[in-house]
Amino acid sequence: MDEEKLLALKEKLLREKTLLEEELSTVGERDLRNPDDWVVASADMDVSGSDPSEQADAFEAFGENAGILHNLEVRYANVRNALTRIDDGTYGICSVCGEDIEEERLEANPAADTCIAHKDNEY
Repeated sequence: MDEEKLLALKEKLLREKTLLEEELSTVGERDLRNPDDWVVASADMDVSGSDPSEQADAFEAFGENAGILHNLEVRYANVRNALTRIDDGTYGICSVCGEDIEEERLEANPAADTCIAHKDNEY
């Protein structure tokens, strides 16, 4: 892969990383014990004195946010791993077979770590 394409993909990954951080902050917050991890933001509502329907709503929102947070965290980790692979010179190489990942695949998903033939083994 030529340097210009690599830089363009890196920029795309950096933009996605920023967007993911913004989205993550809407449903979670960084874990103080592990800044690379996120935890679901707790509701600002004191459910101990509220009626049962408010409690149920708070717990439902928490569960939904947990699912959203998990999906965003997986993508965030994949983007960060792709940026690390760029820095260490292993970007664009399939993690399963060691062959080059198709440029079309990287254009569609710059965080991909497998070629099309091994996409089912990804993540």
